[in-house]
Amino acid sequence: MDSRLYVVTGHAFLQGRTLESVIRAAIQGGADCIQLREKEYTGRQLLEAGLLLRRITAEAGVRLIVNDRIDVARAVDADGVHLGQSDLPLQAAREMLAPGKIVGISTHNVQEARAAERMGADYIGLGPMKPTSTKLDTEPVVGPAGVKEVRQHVRLPIVAIGGIKADDVAEIIRNGANSVAVVSAVIAADDVEAAARQIRSIVDQERGARV
Repeated sequence: MDSRLYVVTGHAFLQGRTLESVIRAAIQGGADCIQLREKEYTGRQLLEAGLLLRRITAEAGVRLIVNDRIDVARAVDADGVHLGQSDLPLQAAREMLAPGKIVGISTHNVQEARAAERMGADYIGLGPMKPTSTKLDTEPVVGPAGVKEVRQHVRLPIVAIGGIKADDVAEIIRNGANSVAVVSAVIAADDVEAAARQIRSIVDQERGARV
C-alpha cells in the first residue's frame, strides 16, 4: 500500500462545499488514497458517505480506506481499513475482511511500528508529526526525527500523519516516510486541487531524489 498523498475526510472543513466536490478536487490534484474518517457520523451517514466515496475512487482508480469501521468497509467494498491501537486486533480484521484487503495500523513509536509489522500490517500510520486540532486524543509529537528512527526498524510503508502542512512535507519524506496523510491542509484549502497538487509534487520530488 505505497501511496503518496493520503487524504482523510473531515466534514468540519468542507466550508459549505459538498464532500463529492472536495474529494474529486483532491484526487484531481494527486491524492491516490482517500480515508473515510468521520467520528461523529452515525452508521447510516458513514454508509452513505462510503458509497459515495467508493463510486468516486473507483472511477478514478484510487484506493478507499475506512477508519475503524470494518462493517462499513465491507458494506461499501472499500479497499481496506485503518485501525488504531485500541481498535480490533489486526488478525480479527483480516478474518472479517475479504482476502487481499488492506489493513493499516496507527503507530506512535518504534515498538508499536515493529509490532504492526510482525502482525502483518500492510502499512503504518505514524504520528503525530505536529500538534493537530483534527484529533483530540493525540499521542506526544513524533516529528520527522521519529520517522527516521522508525524507518530504521521497519520495512513497511510509512504514512506520516498529524498536523502536516505543505512546508513540512519535504523533511518528512527525506526522513523516510513513503507518504503523508492530511486533513485540513487539503480539505480546508480554498483551492483543494492546487493544495493537493502542491503536496503531491513535493512528495514525488523528494521520493525521486532518494532513488
